[in-house]
Amino acid sequence: MLSANQMQYLQHQPPGEAVARALSELLENDHDLLGTDANERSITFRFAMYLQRYFPGWTVDCEYNRDGTEPKRLGHLELYPDSEDDEAKTVFPDVIVHRRGTRQNHLVLEFKKSTSRVDRQIDLRKLQGYKQQLGYEHALFVEVGTEGQAIITALEWA
Repeated sequence: MLSANQMQYLQHQPPGEAVARALSELLENDHDLLGTDANERSITFRFAMYLQRYFPGWTVDCEYNRDGTEPKRLGHLELYPDSEDDEAKTVFPDVIVHRRGTRQNHLVLEFKKSTSRVDRQIDLRKLQGYKQQLGYEHALFVEVGTEGQAIITALEWA
């Protein structure tokens, strides 16, 4: 279950109530995925299933890499420190709420497991890029506790 502080924090943005409900369902119904440190894709897929119920008329997708019909790309955000790279990188957001084939991008989420060794600042920079370059209205970073715990360890609106 989400803490009262987490619920309050999520409700600072319009899609927060739906996200809170879907996260609560994930924690309640899929605690075994989190407790066994399952693959992040398995966790985000289950979350997306719950989230879809709260967005009728929208599509919830995992790792959807299209911007209309073209690959979804972000310009350089200092995510890949390669002096030879002057092109945009194809990106695969963990979970999005959008209308396929349009520029209507409502919500993007990046998930990270608490066991990940990758710096969360990378995800936060990607979320900023999704908002600034791809027009997402709302962007949220979610860190889920693993290793025997079914909890949310961090939330941050970008």
